[in-house]
Amino acid sequence: MLKNLREDIACILERDPAARSKLEVLTCYPGLHAIMIHRAAHWLWAAGLLWLARFVSHLGRMLTGIEIHPGAQIGRRVFIDHGFGVVIGETAEIGDDCTIYQGVTLGGTRLYKGTKRHPTLGKGVVVGAGAQVLGGFTVGDGARIGSNAVVVKPVPAGATAVGNPARIIGQDDAPGTEGGDGHPAESEHQRAGAMAGGGRPTTSKPLITPCEQGGLDPAPLQALLSRGGATAVPQEPGGFSAYAVDPGAADPLARVLHELIAHTAQQDARIANLCQALEALGSRVETPAQPFDAQRLTKIVDE
Repeated sequence: MLKNLREDIACILERDPAARSKLEVLTCYPGLHAIMIHRAAHWLWAAGLLWLARFVSHLGRMLTGIEIHPGAQIGRRVFIDHGFGVVIGETAEIGDDCTIYQGVTLGGTRLYKGTKRHPTLGKGVVVGAGAQVLGGFTVGDGARIGSNAVVVKPVPAGATAVGNPARIIGQDDAPGTEGGDGHPAESEHQRAGAMAGGGRPTTSKPLITPCEQGGLDPAPLQALLSRGGATAVPQEPGGFSAYAVDPGAADPLARVLHELIAHTAQQDARIANLCQALEALGSRVETPAQPFDAQRLTKIVDE
């Protein structure tokens, strides 16, 4: 028991920069207190003293704000940071060296007794603040669960799961590499050309691009499109943030305006391609006196 306590204190001093001394950790960290109380409750549970085990865990919940069922199995050097609102179910298993932040639920989705209803966390798993891991599946060793993620399927070892419902972050998620059907993504210009010509070339002259139509330099427009479609990606390695905060994220209102400008530029290009196709068929189409200036609007938004 004392050996486990020393390990728990040492791991908190290692992982929490706010921890300054062993005495502070021993007296002021509810996550440590919850683990200590759970070990006593789990021993009673294994000994068949079920009511007493539940009562001890209930006292631990009152003292720490962390609810751990006495039947849950928790490994060594598990750090529950802050911890308020953490709920760990009866059949949950937590491996060694895991880190769990506040508001996490290791819960179940079924109500059948005697079955594996709660998740199993491998060694070194980090579960971000507010995450919900629901079901009797396994989260592999070294995996990371992003803040506020809702995980209902197994997570491979070393992977990062983010979002609701959670998805695995990997190289295949790079924007613009594949379409939703797994094939290479088709550009807006290609789609506009196919729509204007019914899948066949309408003229020997190439269809104009958004840059030609609006008098834009290609590089700034590409930056605009990528910025407009960007989402807040956490800065930590693997796209993970325990608190779902991106220090470098753009202002939400500015990001929305950039998306609107990029969308308008794309629609302007489609309309121009349609007009060009109609002119190739012999129809006369009036063009606007002043083309859409995406660069000017982007500059106004940034200022």
